[in-house]
Amino acid sequence: METKEEEVKVTDEKSECNCKDKEKTCECHDKSKKHDKHHEEIKKLKEELAEKDKQITELNEKIRYNQAELINYRKRKEEEVTNRLKYANQDLISELILILDNFERAIRLDDNNLTDELSKFLKGFKMMYASFDDVLKKYGLEEIEAEHKEYDPNTMEALMTDSDKNYKDGEVLEVLLKGYRLKDRVIRPCSVRVNKLDEENTDNKDNNEDKGEDINE
Repeated sequence: METKEEEVKVTDEKSECNCKDKEKTCECHDKSKKHDKHHEEIKKLKEELAEKDKQITELNEKIRYNQAELINYRKRKEEEVTNRLKYANQDLISELILILDNFERAIRLDDNNLTDELSKFLKGFKMMYASFDDVLKKYGLEEIEAEHKEYDPNTMEALMTDSDKNYKDGEVLEVLLKGYRLKDRVIRPCSVRVNKLDEENTDNKDNNEDKGEDINE
């Protein structure tokens, strides 16, 4: 029978490395190589994980961008639909304004000394004009006030200029054709005659106003 010491000796002999090539380092005994190999594997896994995180970040950014684009698209569509409903009658009302102009031209004839028969005829026109004007106002039509207002290129169109020292430079002297808004949109600008003073007249007027203020004081 083998003793315990002999059994241990046999076991140690079996566990000894069988590599006999002395020029090469045995990997089973080289712990540094095992450590380096393990370190390389961890490094590779970390790089793969960082790449995956980068891809996830890029995908999240694309999702957020697409969501923002979708929200903006919905807002634009809602605004477009709202404007279409708000100004749905613009083309029709623009045509009806021309009829309103004709009513006003006919009514102005009553300003002259005409026969009673024509005055009675125009009285009916005035009633129809008032009713017609009320209907258009009901649908959001609003006349642009321009006479003796400062000239506004956004709501007015200057067809003529004049020079009147009694009025300010750039003041509307006369409305040649009425302008209108539909709700908050200008659908026809006013055609106006604007006061245009030369620099000399403007300076004299300013000096006279200053003198007037000194006298009052």
